[in-house]
Amino acid sequence: MSQTYRKAGVDIDAGEDVVRRIKSTVRGTFTKNVLTDIGAFGAFYRASFSGMKDPVLVSSVDGVGTKLKIAFAMKRYDTVGQDLVNHCVNDIGVCGAVPLYFLDYFATGKLSPSVAAAVIGGFAKACKENRCSIIGGETAEMPGLYAKGEFDLAGTIVGVVEKKKIVDGKRIVSGDVLIGLPSTGLHTNGYSLARHVLLKKFPLKKRIPVLQSSLGDALLAVHRSYLKPITRLTSMAIVKGMSHITGGGIVGNTMRVLPKGLRVDIAWDMWDRPPLFTLIQQTGKVPEADMRRTFNLGIGLIMIVAPESCSAACRALRATGEEPMIIGEVI
Repeated sequence: MSQTYRKAGVDIDAGEDVVRRIKSTVRGTFTKNVLTDIGAFGAFYRASFSGMKDPVLVSSVDGVGTKLKIAFAMKRYDTVGQDLVNHCVNDIGVCGAVPLYFLDYFATGKLSPSVAAAVIGGFAKACKENRCSIIGGETAEMPGLYAKGEFDLAGTIVGVVEKKKIVDGKRIVSGDVLIGLPSTGLHTNGYSLARHVLLKKFPLKKRIPVLQSSLGDALLAVHRSYLKPITRLTSMAIVKGMSHITGGGIVGNTMRVLPKGLRVDIAWDMWDRPPLFTLIQQTGKVPEADMRRTFNLGIGLIMIVAPESCSAACRALRATGEEPMIIGEVI
């Protein structure tokens, strides 16, 4: 019997179908700096940074983690694409950079064009919201490597910042104030613990009154982008450092931007912890120290400013629709 690539588990026609489905969606994110169409061997982006004297490129790569397991179970695939883009945007945003372009990697055992198109549609939605372009990606079909109906995602983002406007935390001193901005849930971290604790007791599709939604909907809440408030505060040149609260929690991530010899003093009772985190802690009897190290606990981004700049910073943030909270200080 003759053997073919399709019989081995790789369907080239399905890959071409994905490209057909996503081309117009992806093109919708293009700016005048994008010089190639989808499908080229390499993606070309014109390095033209009007108004910048010393532009510095900033890049980051990340994934979505086991939040994907919730998407598989719920059969909802567009939100994880948004999660990935927004996570990457935030990671370069806290350095003061604005995003330019995004590239994705989508890998699966058996390619479903409709699933891939939904995920990439999520990429496109978030890219348009963050004013950046999808200029390329890879869709890989690898039979035997992934469980049926599952896939993995990774994304790379590239942005730019004027060198003298890089936000690196070097000017932070003792007494500076920590301003926290709300998260929209777990974002993309802590899902292994959340799944281990919650899925033993609660069905994903059953409504949970304290969450005012089903557990699945609460866990799939999109990891939000903080680009708008970041841009507002960096334009005022008053923010000294920022931390995107991902794995490692509030303390672990904020320590990454502090000069040697400094630490943070967090006032943990200064904000109301969203009920999803309380549900995880109470259901699994999770120690408070582990909660603080694993989850964002309702604070997705921290901005560090001098005490005399705090009022102006909070006013500016409220003007963007944010609800800033003073949650501690540098000591």
